[in-house]
Amino acid sequence: MKKLITHLYHYRQRVLYLLILCLFSLSFVDCAKRGNPSGGKRDSLAPVIVKSSPENYSTHFEGNEIRITFDEYIKLVEVQKNLIISPPLKYQPIITPLSTSKQLRIKILDTLKENTTYSFNFGNSIVDNNEENEFPYFKYVFSTGSYIDSLTLNGTVKDAVLPKAENPVSVLLYEYNETFSDSIIFKEKPTYITVTKDSTNTFEFTNLKEGKYLLIGLKEKSNDYIFQPKTDKIGFLRDTISLPADTTYSLTVFTETPDCEVTRPAHHSKQEILFGFNGKADSLQIRPISEVPQDYTSKIYKDFEKDTLHYWFKPAFDVEVTDSLLFLATNRTSRDTLEVRLKKLFADSLNITPAQGATLTLLDTFKLQANTPINTFSEDRIEILDKDSIAVPHSVTLDTLYNRASIVFDKTFEQNYKIKLLPGAITDFFEATNDTLSYSARTKAEDEYGDIALTLRNAEKFPLIIELVNEKFKVIRSKVITENSVVSFPYIEPGFYYIRIVFDTNANNIWDSGNFLQKLQPEAVKYYGERIEIRGNWDQQITFTLE
Repeated sequence: MKKLITHLYHYRQRVLYLLILCLFSLSFVDCAKRGNPSGGKRDSLAPVIVKSSPENYSTHFEGNEIRITFDEYIKLVEVQKNLIISPPLKYQPIITPLSTSKQLRIKILDTLKENTTYSFNFGNSIVDNNEENEFPYFKYVFSTGSYIDSLTLNGTVKDAVLPKAENPVSVLLYEYNETFSDSIIFKEKPTYITVTKDSTNTFEFTNLKEGKYLLIGLKEKSNDYIFQPKTDKIGFLRDTISLPADTTYSLTVFTETPDCEVTRPAHHSKQEILFGFNGKADSLQIRPISEVPQDYTSKIYKDFEKDTLHYWFKPAFDVEVTDSLLFLATNRTSRDTLEVRLKKLFADSLNITPAQGATLTLLDTFKLQANTPINTFSEDRIEILDKDSIAVPHSVTLDTLYNRASIVFDKTFEQNYKIKLLPGAITDFFEATNDTLSYSARTKAEDEYGDIALTLRNAEKFPLIIELVNEKFKVIRSKVITENSVVSFPYIEPGFYYIRIVFDTNANNIWDSGNFLQKLQPEAVKYYGERIEIRGNWDQQITFTLE
């Protein structure tokens, strides 16, 4: 019995010991928890308005300050970029807070129009202070009259030459009344403003009043709601619209091609003057109206990359005697007198460089660019050898528009070519000739390229311009078709491309832009529905259905 009592005593002692040990361990775990707080759940709720003074959608508005109180601290992010006030105010209101506050204040500095509904759309500029949760597209509306205008207008915006318009696009309504004229878009702000939403390129006007309007889309550079033809894209409807209306409208924005305008010329080298220009220069002519020597002659070519004309002349002028020249620049619709101040400069010597990379496809020609006007190019002073030192037959063509020479010869895959210009192959405007010049060119293997075969469905109106463009929408290949046939684009470098069709309504083989004042819409462009991946040694069969 004594042994049993002793055994029970030791058993109770061990149980007590284990219980104390567990409690001691749990205390460490609890301490560890207290030492590393989780911080709770992340705040994901947007701020909430608790009070507005005056209330949103108030009528008979007479004050000049609006106060909107939230349930938490807020701040404004890029408010000047996001805020759309319609109708626009002459002076921008003062918007606070500049840092953080529970109250948003709008201080109006303008004299408001009578019986007019105003809206302040803050876009995504209002966020809470801690987690920057957005209070999206908050709009405060009031009327200086007895009612709130409530008509709406919806639509979409497209780009004339891109698959979709670049956001945001400003969409403007001008009230059509007794003072209206088309020139209003060049000098006055519109009656109502909205912008396209995210990637959908849709727009919506709200709180409009009944009436007739001109609808305009502007992809602006300065965001002043005034059309600047040199920098802005514009889209318009030919006719005015009347509200109320159930119609959904579509605008196509484009860059106008301005009338040709010659900018200030510059004396560039001893016998060269540069004439910069804007617009189409296809009919631009430049001639001196100052007194020049009897044997004076000149030659002009266009810069391949810039809107610049290179004007070369001989003989040279003694700047100590003649310090300036006057020129007459004429185009289809304009005549300008231009003065060039002459400087003491060195003469350029003939320099010839390749106009493309050393790798050619079988369709390419080898082009040379000269820095002075090319007069003649002698084919018999050119030698072309392949990698086996076999002579390759060739011919030469001159492009006087861009002052380039093209050496045309048949090429084969995986071949290297040595192109040599012997002395006197090129003679320039000043009777200078080249020394011996050597160049290299190569072709790649056929399986390094991909091919495209395009079939059109429902193509009824011709001509059509079929263009293959890269991801930057630069034209890589182009073909004009006058009847429906399979269009082939061989030897395409691997990469991603788009196919687009230009409906060449005036049959001049180029895409023509529009003009607002002339009420001309741009020629229509349609893209194949998806981006195309070209792989080496792969033929793409594509069917393009025109709707």
